[in-house]
Amino acid sequence: MPAVDPQEHTGDAVGRRVVRCRLCGRPLTGAGSRRAGLGPSCDAKLHPAPPAIRTRRHEVEQDPLPGA
Repeated sequence: MPAVDPQEHTGDAVGRRVVRCRLCGRPLTGAGSRRAGLGPSCDAKLHPAPPAIRTRRHEVEQDPLPGA
């Protein structure tokens, strides 16, 4: 992983220090990514989305219980 130069700045924002992804070393631009220290693709690798939860229910035809 490349060394981080504390004096290195991005060209798009004056005075803003470059924050690099802790996993791949690419410069981070989004505020959430800079706070977390991970880019969106690396964050998805470490924290995959949970499986979709089935929320829809459906009625099932049933025979009446005996004696009811």
